[in-house]
Amino acid sequence: MLRTFASDNNAPIAEEILQAIISANVGDAVSYGDDPLTERALAQLRAVFGEDSDAYFVFNGTGANVVALSCLVKPFEAVLCPATAHLQTDECGAFERFAGCKVLPVPSPDSKLHVDDLRPYTLGGHDEHHVQPRVISISQSTEFGTLYTPAELRDLCSFAHEHGWLVHLDGARIANAAAALGLGLRESTRNLGVDVLSFGGTKNGLLLGEAIVFFDRTLHQNIAPFARKQGMQLASKMRYIAVQFSALLEHDRWRKYAAHANAMARRLANQVSDIPGVRITRPVECNAVFATLDRQAIPRITERYFFYVFEESLPEVRWMTHHATTEADVDAFAAAIRQAVAVPAG
Repeated sequence: MLRTFASDNNAPIAEEILQAIISANVGDAVSYGDDPLTERALAQLRAVFGEDSDAYFVFNGTGANVVALSCLVKPFEAVLCPATAHLQTDECGAFERFAGCKVLPVPSPDSKLHVDDLRPYTLGGHDEHHVQPRVISISQSTEFGTLYTPAELRDLCSFAHEHGWLVHLDGARIANAAAALGLGLRESTRNLGVDVLSFGGTKNGLLLGEAIVFFDRTLHQNIAPFARKQGMQLASKMRYIAVQFSALLEHDRWRKYAAHANAMARRLANQVSDIPGVRITRPVECNAVFATLDRQAIPRITERYFFYVFEESLPEVRWMTHHATTEADVDAFAAAIRQAVAVPAG
């Protein structure tokens, strides 16, 4: 079967993760996380992020973001995020509906928040007529496949904390980011000032599953267990999510999967960079390649490969790789692009 280049959500389950699920499928286990396998996985997360951290397994990324953020805000408070953030563009207003709080999208041509972008939100508007900023939510890697440098993230977190705000990191692809930066999971999040992490697993080899990690358990004031249940994110057969995270953390498999996906994106970028009419539009820093090409070539390529047109007006496409993408997959895809672009306009 040919690989798609649309999303890392399309990837198969990593073999070690699948084996972990099979191994857990023996006998009975107490439901809702009161089982030894779940406790083991939570202990592993504490070992990575700190013994005072507090983690909760959920089903998907939207659930992780919504539950995490809902624990941090009051009804009159708001979340600041890039206008391009998944929270703002691709979660169907789930946070607003669930929490009853406002998202304030900040214009961000590079899909990143910068300190200067946030300064206007510290000025005025502090009375009862206005929602009050409380949390900034950023994605690492970003929706454009790019990275906050450690210095950028540290400065952003410091600025937020100076103004009494918290920092939530949508880490659907935090493994890709950490691998690209040459950092560990804690070193790329908590140690830089992040308060709460949505730790993605689905895009990095898991069947399904994300973990919300509060780096200070007092942040959610014991709200998280109830928010997870009300948010319909409490798995009755929790062990099957938990063992996936155990396997992902063991032997730093998260890094192996993510580094491979990143390497395949760089290979793809190198393969297509000399194709006439193909222009790579954004830095290739993780596992995404953005490019423009002749509009007529797109349907020729999609006859064989599935991917998304990211910005129709250009058109700009997004090609994504994952843990199971092979060099042969990349080479064949690049050849198909080259062939499609070479067809004379009719």
